[in-house]
Amino acid sequence: MFARDITKIENLVKSVDGRLVGNDEYFSIDGFTGRFTFLNDAHTGDIVIRHWINGKGIEMAFDKNVACVITQTPKDCAVEMAEKLSFPLIITDKIELANAVALSNTVDKYSPFSTDIVITGTNGKSTTSHLIYHILNNAGYHVLTNTDSESEFNTLIDPMVSKLISDEVTANGELDYLVIEVSEVQGWLGHLMKNHAALMSEAIRPEVAVITNIAMDHIGLVNSIEEVYDEISAVPEAIGNGTCVLNHDDELVMKLDAKHPFYTSMSKLDEKNAVYFDDGKIIYNGEAILTSEELPFTGSHFIQNILSAVGACLSLGLQIKTIVDGVKTYKALNRRFAKLNDEPLIYDDFAHNPDGIKATISETLKLLPENQKLYVACAIRGSRGVEINQLNVEALVESMNDDIELFLSSSKDVVNDLNFVEDEEREVFFNTLDENNVEYTHFDNLEDCLREVYKKADKKDIILLLGAQGMDPAESLLKNIL
Repeated sequence: MFARDITKIENLVKSVDGRLVGNDEYFSIDGFTGRFTFLNDAHTGDIVIRHWINGKGIEMAFDKNVACVITQTPKDCAVEMAEKLSFPLIITDKIELANAVALSNTVDKYSPFSTDIVITGTNGKSTTSHLIYHILNNAGYHVLTNTDSESEFNTLIDPMVSKLISDEVTANGELDYLVIEVSEVQGWLGHLMKNHAALMSEAIRPEVAVITNIAMDHIGLVNSIEEVYDEISAVPEAIGNGTCVLNHDDELVMKLDAKHPFYTSMSKLDEKNAVYFDDGKIIYNGEAILTSEELPFTGSHFIQNILSAVGACLSLGLQIKTIVDGVKTYKALNRRFAKLNDEPLIYDDFAHNPDGIKATISETLKLLPENQKLYVACAIRGSRGVEINQLNVEALVESMNDDIELFLSSSKDVVNDLNFVEDEEREVFFNTLDENNVEYTHFDNLEDCLREVYKKADKKDIILLLGAQGMDPAESLLKNIL
């Protein structure tokens, strides 16, 4: 699907299952340059991919001498303007196809000799991706990843990663490695982009793919664990003869059909192609290569991420010393169980789904001194629907004990319209907690919530901040409070 020569526009149209209006040739005099990007960033000969575009956007593309525009939703006279200006506009029912084609062709053109790695799964993708990136970068390789602290670029539903690759290679030369985080489930406006992870994995054709775990998230796009499994199960086939690094502790992951598996586990494994954690050590080929004291973090779910990264790097053929040095020098991404204060201890974690919430609270309780309190401040997920918030609050209920005091925030003071907590999302939290006799305090504003929690906590207590977008600004707010 991705091998067609898209220097000819008709081949591009076929690759994205599209129809062409306005012009049957690329618009710019030199044809297509090979670069995919956004409209605001576009230059002569680039291809622009947008989920929707209107007539004014077509005029902008015309003025910029763009080669063509690909869209899923032409609005407000976009087709008429393309025909009036004789400008090529490709309309596709699956914008994900356009971005997969863009990614495949970008890798072929700008990074044909790099060794490529894909990371997918429900939890731990960003930490695993960033750690692999750090190990390679620390070893002196030229490496690019799409992972950032807010997981902004891992959706691959726009041409951002293609743009990052072309810009990096143009500015700094050929890449040795590409480390690409791929969302396990993806959609647009409530519609599932079926087989997203497999489609993007096939576009990249990685030598190694990591599958961290299979759990519930993205409610509404998928509504059962079986649907999540279906989305991820196509990844091993999509990567062809590449190695799949699989979490041996995850029952669903172990059902995946991988040609060349490499296993990771939090307990001893007998397989030769495996790395595991046992008795405070990371073990490979019967030898301890790292001790728990040498790890950048010690929570079990984070150690599993370390194992996945180590497994990927071993599968790439890196020397053990290179891997060990990378792990020892790693600094975690923002909001990955980050310590923000010492007295009281304040940890901040991007726990945004049930498994993440339960795992993070469990790990924090292990650090709690006897007869002290754990204050959990949780941001309700805004504009993500009732279902995921129902599962999140049930995870909180399951995690509660007498040592925990719960605070909730709707974060009205810090979120935008895309993350605003709807009444029904807030009510499902309140109703579920009330039904289970769990006491809580709710604040409309995040700053008020943080001030109250900090005021109540003793120096030996622990404060745990949980949540996605609604908790993102907590660190900056705490600087003023502290």
